[in-house]
Amino acid sequence: MDEKNPWMKYDYWDDEIEIIKSILNKTELIETTKWGGIVYTINNKNVIGVGAFKNYFALWFYNGVFLKDELNVLVNANEGVTKALRQWRFTSKEEINEKKILAYINEAIANEKEGKSIKPTKKARIVCAFLDAELESDKELSIAFEKFTSSKQNEFLEYIETAKQEKTKLARFEKIKPMILNNIGLNDKYR
Repeated sequence: MDEKNPWMKYDYWDDEIEIIKSILNKTELIETTKWGGIVYTINNKNVIGVGAFKNYFALWFYNGVFLKDELNVLVNANEGVTKALRQWRFTSKEEINEKKILAYINEAIANEKEGKSIKPTKKARIVCAFLDAELESDKELSIAFEKFTSSKQNEFLEYIETAKQEKTKLARFEKIKPMILNNIGLNDKYR
């Protein structure tokens, strides 16, 4: 297992990954490393990733939802969650067909150049009467809270709102108040 690359969990696919990379290197894509894995980009946009797992090695197309998939080989690895990403999984070296793979890669490149992508949708602001009341009564806290992005605001709102008891809401509020005033997001230590 490659400790530096979390997408290469099993090293017995090394030869196959090298073959896939040799095909990708025949295109205008640029090989980079992102999130510890191999990613191919064009104009600094992610187009394709490469990885190896226990039962397969794969190419994933970041905007694969737009590919025609005439060979019907692409899968959504996380149905209901993943909107655009699609994987082409291989279980043996014999499945690697350069001509077919290049057709998919070139279509993915063309789609990226055309700007085809799914834009993330913003979540609606979570309603939390408790925190809203606290913000309304404390101008300094309100100003500090407004400096956060809407997603970080939602993290705080959800943290308070999901408490079932009033005393838990109050305890959670006491925990996050100094964080808000010091511009520290609820989950910043995990980022």
